[in-house]
Amino acid sequence: MLNRTYLKWLIIMGLVEGFSTLALFFVAMPLKYYADMPMAVTIVGGIHGILFVALIVMFLIGKSVVPLRSGLMWWGMFGAVIPFGPFLVDVFLYRMLKEADAG
Repeated sequence: MLNRTYLKWLIIMGLVEGFSTLALFFVAMPLKYYADMPMAVTIVGGIHGILFVALIVMFLIGKSVVPLRSGLMWWGMFGAVIPFGPFLVDVFLYRMLKEADAG
């Protein structure tokens, strides 16, 4: 049986972590280099780091809780490392959720 609640939280966490990456790249880093505000990267980078670790842990737990296929779990963890990766992985997770609703 698919744990829909955990899968939804995994999708939400992927979105949050993905947007934290965008905030780091497109808000905090320009503030650091163009507005001489290095504290922006310190704050946003720290938040992003916590969200990154949380997403990795959620994928590891999701392997047994959802359950996720091993390939999707590894794809999710790899996707967390690359920019825009969480958004791509969320497409597969969302499809999984919709297939569960249809079946």
